[in-house]
Amino acid sequence: MGKIVAIVGRPNVGKSTLFNRLTQTRQAIVNEEAGTTRDRQYGKVEWTGVEFSLIDTGGWVINSDDIFEEEINKQVKIAIEEADVILFVVDVLEGISNLDEEVADILRRNKKPVIVVANKADTYDKHALAAEFYSFGLGEPFCLSAINGSYTGDLLDKVVSMLPKTENEEPEENLPRIAIVGRPNAGKSSLVNAFFGESRNIVTDIAGTTRDSIYSKYNKFGLNFYLVDTAGIRKKGKVNEDLEYYSVIRSIRAIENSDVCVLIIDATRGIESQDLNIFSLIQKNKKGLVVCVNKWDLIENKNQQTIDSYTNAIRSRLAPFTDFPLIFISALTKQRIFKVLETANKVYENRSKRIPTAKLNEVMLPIIENYPPPAWKGKYIKIKYITQLPGGSIPSFVFFCNLPQWIKEPYKRFLENKIRENWDLTGTPINIFIREK
Repeated sequence: MGKIVAIVGRPNVGKSTLFNRLTQTRQAIVNEEAGTTRDRQYGKVEWTGVEFSLIDTGGWVINSDDIFEEEINKQVKIAIEEADVILFVVDVLEGISNLDEEVADILRRNKKPVIVVANKADTYDKHALAAEFYSFGLGEPFCLSAINGSYTGDLLDKVVSMLPKTENEEPEENLPRIAIVGRPNAGKSSLVNAFFGESRNIVTDIAGTTRDSIYSKYNKFGLNFYLVDTAGIRKKGKVNEDLEYYSVIRSIRAIENSDVCVLIIDATRGIESQDLNIFSLIQKNKKGLVVCVNKWDLIENKNQQTIDSYTNAIRSRLAPFTDFPLIFISALTKQRIFKVLETANKVYENRSKRIPTAKLNEVMLPIIENYPPPAWKGKYIKIKYITQLPGGSIPSFVFFCNLPQWIKEPYKRFLENKIRENWDLTGTPINIFIREK
């Protein structure tokens, strides 16, 4: 099951700094000015072998001049509703404010596991200031400094211990898991219904609650896999729904529970920022990808030029990863929907493809000899040997050379492109590692 941790609190308490610290990125913009974070940030955190998704929300405000206030507050509530654990960040130097009290009140009513994070405790003598946060009734405050990283490891230990356990939540059979994801109204539900059609006896619900992914077994036409579906199974009434934001949070769970993601794009609207958000989640989670342009029946006077125009636009927006299948479909008329399943199955097979070491070296070493890595300060870099790592969720290749530290990202992309040119790894991400021989 995909696990979600949300960071909430009023503006300027250090939520984005904590997000960057825990995800080990500089993804969220950090500024002294309150209200800098308006768009949500999504990141991956791995700690002691446990992975979870981290969401950074905007600061909770009321009666401000900010035109985004209502939207931000709505999205904070959705994050609280969907999260497994909530990090409630407060400022140990400023103490409790009215806004802190409001957030605490929402969290008490929600009854989710909460850790009160007393931030800006840069030195040990400031820990005593956190005592007043006991008044929230949300348990013992946890003192740390997001800016210098002190005690963040202990915080992650605590978060991991509070996350739900995952035993017996996934299907036992070792079958491909395919998720249908996309923004609202792109046609996800119509496509799932079209897959199953009239033969409902092939659907077997394996597991799922109102908040978890549901696995539906598909075993038709020689194909056998699980469809991971989260659509339309959330409790209503607690949150006024923001469809755009809600769809991304639901997509996190569906994506994390899958091997291959089928990203549905609405042909009548083209590729939008929401599609890019979901695509980036698929990339961060290193899942296989099939892109489907749905509602193709609604495009009038289409010809090969129309297809080429759509194809170029989508591939350029999703660059640099462009080696994925692109299918034009209609869930309503069932045009090419079987090809979606066949292609997703092929992408799953590509994820576990093994290339013999002898063949790798036979093909790649002459290419590297003709196009070697750029010299660094007069030193020449020589790649001597290549092998594919055994196991792993995606194909991973190790290149052994004399000066691995001087091989930069552009050359790694060159190596990846050459591997893709010579072997069919369409739709699956691959890892390139450079090691000293």
